[in-house]
Amino acid sequence: MQSIVSLFIVVLVIGLVVWMKSRGRKQPIKRNGFGILAPILVVIPLMSFSLYQITHIPGKPFHFPPYWELLIAGVLGILFGMIMLSQTAYERREDGLVYSKPNKNFKFVILAIIAIRIALAQYFKSMDYLELTVLTMFMALLYLGIWRIGSFVKFRHVSALD
Repeated sequence: MQSIVSLFIVVLVIGLVVWMKSRGRKQPIKRNGFGILAPILVVIPLMSFSLYQITHIPGKPFHFPPYWELLIAGVLGILFGMIMLSQTAYERREDGLVYSKPNKNFKFVILAIIAIRIALAQYFKSMDYLELTVLTMFMALLYLGIWRIGSFVKFRHVSALD
């Protein structure tokens, strides 16, 4: 039952990402592109709250993951972020507004990254689930940060061109 719920959540998230990405192409990017950074502003407090909760589970001592595991998660997060950033582009159209440039590979990149994350989670199933959670959150924060901040820089570059 738990695997069905997990699978449903994964499919829902994938569907929402693809739907939002396809819907966003038709509308110009507003508010000087600061909406691109909004997910980071939401994820950082949520991850901080989650990390606080993880470290204060009664009867379960928390051990921070070894540095080499954090390093590997960091490298994967940077790699995933760079891949996502390479698939994100913006264009200025005839009306003078900046739009997200359509990319047919984006949905496949998202699916591949999610599949790799699920495969890694299955591979490291023997690892303490709290450590795995911290490593996954660290990796996700890095690739989301790189992707969104890089996308914002790309947007600002395109919007500054006249």
